[in-house]
Amino acid sequence: MKMAEVCAVFEKAEMENVTSVLASGNIIFSSDKDKTELKTALEKAMSKHFDYDAFLFLKDKKEIETICNKNPFEAHPDFHIYGFAGISGIEKTLMIEFEKGKKAENEEAKIIADNFYWKVPKGNTLESDFGKILGRKNLKNAFTSRNINTFEKVLKKL
Repeated sequence: MKMAEVCAVFEKAEMENVTSVLASGNIIFSSDKDKTELKTALEKAMSKHFDYDAFLFLKDKKEIETICNKNPFEAHPDFHIYGFAGISGIEKTLMIEFEKGKKAENEEAKIIADNFYWKVPKGNTLESDFGKILGRKNLKNAFTSRNINTFEKVLKKL
């Protein structure tokens, strides 16, 4: 879906200062509504407009700062680092799944401040055992992942 269209749906749902970051579904906006009310209203608006069951994960500035600032892995040109956002407790489920699978050399996962982080060699993201669980239908409404660089770009726009 086009981010301009997603932003238009958010604006129609009475969000303010709506903008997107990259083309991966990261929308920044302002609202006086509480997070639960926002989640319900925006999922309903997205589901209606795009004709699918939308699942959104809302993070405020403080939560994005925590994800960025608590990242336990140092940047390295040979690795991707991902942060995850999701339902309460999903980080424990993700760690269980990570520990079950075979790992690439130096592939790691850590939970810091209730956030799950994953470091994987470039080129192995989708081929790794853990990467294969990311698309499971039974988990699709439980979490989303973003490269840590994306979280940092979102934070810079906040």
